[in-house]
Amino acid sequence: MPLLTTLRHGTPTDLPPLLIVHGLFGSARNWGAIAKRMSDSRAVVAVDMRNHAGSFWDEEHTYPAMAADLAAVIEAEGQPMDVMGHSMGGKTAMWLALNRPELVNRLVVADIAPVSYGHSQNHLIAAMRGLDLSGLDSRREADARLAATVKDPGVRAFLLQSLDLKAEPPCWRLNLDALERQMDLITGWPDTSGLAPYTGPTLFLSGALSDYVTPEARPAIRALFPQARFAKLPGAGHWLHAEKPRDFEATLRVFFD
Repeated sequence: MPLLTTLRHGTPTDLPPLLIVHGLFGSARNWGAIAKRMSDSRAVVAVDMRNHAGSFWDEEHTYPAMAADLAAVIEAEGQPMDVMGHSMGGKTAMWLALNRPELVNRLVVADIAPVSYGHSQNHLIAAMRGLDLSGLDSRREADARLAATVKDPGVRAFLLQSLDLKAEPPCWRLNLDALERQMDLITGWPDTSGLAPYTGPTLFLSGALSDYVTPEARPAIRALFPQARFAKLPGAGHWLHAEKPRDFEATLRVFFD
């Protein structure tokens, strides 16, 4: 399997390098501002996950497969890394820590828990598929067309970051077919029976306005991550890093430094 496409920031220091893992429909570029600022004291590597942005497409989009992709990136780096994952990336980072703990120094899980969720994001895939790409030459026009099916301007702006307007014809830099087929696996969580807990330092950082990490999920978190600490960003929802980037960055610094 080829290595994931990465964006690198900063240079190696005494601090461990930081690996940033984006969520569903995201990319390494989405995390550029935070990665760049965090790189003032360490090397930072942000990845494009499989079936996203610049990385390879594959029929399999499971957490074991995605965690193996991350393991290959860390092994190529030649040393364990601090790992921060958001949403789908947070679940991948958790699976990596549980299965390859020797690769993960410290772990931050952003607004997700090791549980199955009942929602699906296939309505957004349907909206992206339904977008008329003919004669499209500006993001503003794409936004206007997408508004017919996606009402939230923030969600539209996020999705449109994966639209390649320079391609001929314009296209989505997402393997929508594979993501749609395996949506139940993405919103689900693999069986962890038989896995030892990850005993490294772990922070579950969630948005105070988000309902992704509920009190009911804490026993599952504690069972798998006994060193887990919990923090909430006031005024932030599920996209906490985009809504409160400075607060998000400050929390990462306190935990990792």
